[in-house]
Amino acid sequence: MKIYDISQEVFGCQVYPGDPMPEKKELKSMEKGEVYNLTAFSMCAHNGTHIDAPCHFIKDGKPVDEMSLEAFIGMAYVVEHSGVVTDNDATEIIEKAKKHNAEAAKRILIKGDVEISLEAAKVFASSNILLLGNEPQSVGPQNAPMAVHLALLSADVILLEGIRLAEVSEGIYFLN
Repeated sequence: MKIYDISQEVFGCQVYPGDPMPEKKELKSMEKGEVYNLTAFSMCAHNGTHIDAPCHFIKDGKPVDEMSLEAFIGMAYVVEHSGVVTDNDATEIIEKAKKHNAEAAKRILIKGDVEISLEAAKVFASSNILLLGNEPQSVGPQNAPMAVHLALLSADVILLEGIRLAEVSEGIYFLN
């Protein structure tokens, strides 16, 4: 079985414009004669591969620690797309995923440099998917991400942003 790591490396990851870069600090080092190695780090929760919980854009929305693991574990459908995902594209993606595997159609991972339009977000939100993943650092347009996030997060669609799918072909996978 082939296993793909779709996450970014923490200290070399992409960050959303304006967010701080992850930083690490060596506290103990065996190279310096100490008994063990110990590193501390700080980072923004929006760096690299990350989850957008409802509280990211909804005042009383759930934080990450209150979200069900069901959305993150199970069959997923990887589809390749480039550019803006329209409502028609979203409908086609969902239908294609359902034809392959109804369970995988609940977790859609979009490979490519994409931006989800508000219309597409509404289609995904109304289709009862559990999770929507994408490679860019934000699911919505960089200049106005709020509406897309609200449409999805208000429908309890979990957002998995900043994933890396370069080595992953279109198809059905187990997401864990």
